[in-house]
Amino acid sequence: MTSKISRRNFLRATAALGASLTVGFDASDTLAAVIQPGGNITPFVKIYPDGTVAAIIKHFEGGQGTATGLSSLVAEEMNMSLEDITFETAPSDNSRYANLFFGSQGTGGSSSMANSFMQYRTAAAATREILISAAAKAWGVPSDTLDLKDGVIFGSGNSGKISDFLNDAVKMDVPAEPKLRDPSQWTVIGVDQKARLDTPPKINGSAKFSMDMQLDNQMVVAIKRTPRLGGLVKSFDDRAAREISGFIMAVKMPNNKGVMAYAETTWAAFQAQDALKIEWDFSAAESRSSENLKSELFAMINAEPEFQASQTDFSATLKAIDSAAKIVEREFYFPMLAHAPMEAMGATIEPLENGNIILHDGAQSPAAGHSVLSKALGLPMDKIQVNTLYAGGFFGRRSNPDADYLVELALAFAVTDRSRPVKLQWSREDDITGGYYRPAYAHKVRIGLNEDGAIVGWDHRVAGQSLFKGTFMESFAVQNGVDNSSVEGTRDTPYKLPAFHVGVTDQKGPTTPSWWRSVGHSHTAYVMECMMDQCAIEAGIDPVEFRLGYLSGNESDQSRMARVIRLAAEKAKWGRPLPKGHFHGFAAHKSFNFYVAEVCEVSTDSEGIVKIEKVTAAVDCGIPVNPDVVKAQIEGGIGYGIGHVMRAELTLDEGAVSQSNFHDYETLRIHDLSNIETHIVASAEAPTGVGEPSTPPAGPALANAIVAAGQPLVSHLPMSSNGVKFPMPS
Repeated sequence: MTSKISRRNFLRATAALGASLTVGFDASDTLAAVIQPGGNITPFVKIYPDGTVAAIIKHFEGGQGTATGLSSLVAEEMNMSLEDITFETAPSDNSRYANLFFGSQGTGGSSSMANSFMQYRTAAAATREILISAAAKAWGVPSDTLDLKDGVIFGSGNSGKISDFLNDAVKMDVPAEPKLRDPSQWTVIGVDQKARLDTPPKINGSAKFSMDMQLDNQMVVAIKRTPRLGGLVKSFDDRAAREISGFIMAVKMPNNKGVMAYAETTWAAFQAQDALKIEWDFSAAESRSSENLKSELFAMINAEPEFQASQTDFSATLKAIDSAAKIVEREFYFPMLAHAPMEAMGATIEPLENGNIILHDGAQSPAAGHSVLSKALGLPMDKIQVNTLYAGGFFGRRSNPDADYLVELALAFAVTDRSRPVKLQWSREDDITGGYYRPAYAHKVRIGLNEDGAIVGWDHRVAGQSLFKGTFMESFAVQNGVDNSSVEGTRDTPYKLPAFHVGVTDQKGPTTPSWWRSVGHSHTAYVMECMMDQCAIEAGIDPVEFRLGYLSGNESDQSRMARVIRLAAEKAKWGRPLPKGHFHGFAAHKSFNFYVAEVCEVSTDSEGIVKIEKVTAAVDCGIPVNPDVVKAQIEGGIGYGIGHVMRAELTLDEGAVSQSNFHDYETLRIHDLSNIETHIVASAEAPTGVGEPSTPPAGPALANAIVAAGQPLVSHLPMSSNGVKFPMPS
């Protein structure tokens, strides 16, 4: 997305020795520059007195490669090597660093590169041009006789470091439309950059994560939360906690959602948390079991949908299917899932002597944290600073409509005398048993085929808990009663399917739902791609050719999807003989404007044990800014998707989550998947994000491979609980 670059609105400031130059966009979305830090612009590029060039990163780094990707854009337009660029995390400022897709500062929805591609390139190109203009004026030569490379301006017999021209650069007119480097000139964008900028600090230990915060005189708080989702505190007894060395106090949360145990250390806080005895009020809490929820969902998909999600004639679809030569029908179930990032939730509030505070947080949404603290603590926004740290993964967990852990931290700090730093730290058990989840979903699909095996009607029904209803985002995420996140990946499929109808029904309850990696696509892709395979089998048509038959239009959406399907099939040698006992499964999906096709190769032994041998992926992400980061994200997304369909599930027993840690909430193990091969389609399209789109097709590619191996389609997940045996670690 491109920021508006209209007539220049140059901001002048008095040049001062030792000052840094910053370039970005002012409040009117116009390019500007200042010689002093801050000012009234959004700086994306900063040059220090010694010539160091820094990219100011507005999307936080949680392991997905954002810092490297956005810095690559600056390096390219400044004609520098990536390793010569440093990066800094932008301060919390919703008015200056908003995600243009969200309207607020935040990271998610695989939007970082798509949102920022033109912003960072344009700011860096403007920086290059004003520095060259400053040098041209100093040397008395035309600007077009000069160039900049690796921090040096040269030409017309002159050369000088960019640091020599900082004070003069601010006097130059900032170009309204700086000239971007042509793709034929690119030496960074689209080129593998093996050394990620966030790797050295993570290796040498200088990288700071939320859980690393250790401030002088700091208190640590752990919260004992309700064992049944939606329960409230009636009373508590902390006598046993008082016996723990380092224990400070226990306080009931002002919202009655738990009891806060304060201590001098994390371990003491966890011990005190466990020692608390609490009487709970479960009158409004979840009381259903997973089987209750599952039964409700299946009843919903076997009734007429509550809302019509597609602009098609429901009755016409039913008529087409009922009159078809063959009907293919399946019901699917997807259990609740946890995000389970490696770093558990936590953040710290540091009070300053002037009454201001600093929030130290791996902030997926700095704007949300800033606002939460302002409201909870009664402080003006300018009294609060957000120090965005690294995050050890997030997958959507560090941002939800309730800003849950940040609200908890604000309350924990508010009830103290505010003289000491307060660090909130969740345990793994806290997150698994009392966190936010991808809700359970059920699907029912009936498809009619004619005598030739062609689809004549598709009735698709979805039931699950809405992610957006009842939140501040409902107004734009819900239309005509339909929460788009429940049906994305179905009604917007690139496949041109006749008499295609989608309906959705909402399940109610106190369970705390939130977006999970790839959001609705995490379950809709599984259903769509398994059913495309089932139809191909019934029709007696190769699954790849069957899919291509519904992508024959000239629209970009269809051609891009067809391209990745053909490439994945080619690279995986689809249709060629495989070693004995080996089988291929195929799946493709579009999400977040990203197209991906995956071939999963499995082997089976005499006992029917399924081993994943290889996954071959072909992707179209538009311009791949950093192919190495793209491949890493594709690999991570595939592992995440496959791992969760294999074994992961959360079950409820009278409203209480039965699982507690990775011993019983099983994600991908290192022996499960050893070989992923990624092929990137060459493209001149605008780049899209790559963090999530490889997750949705990974599961159905595995499921379809298992069918090819002669085992039944797994329509109720996880696979390990529904008939599939996987190798145990040796």
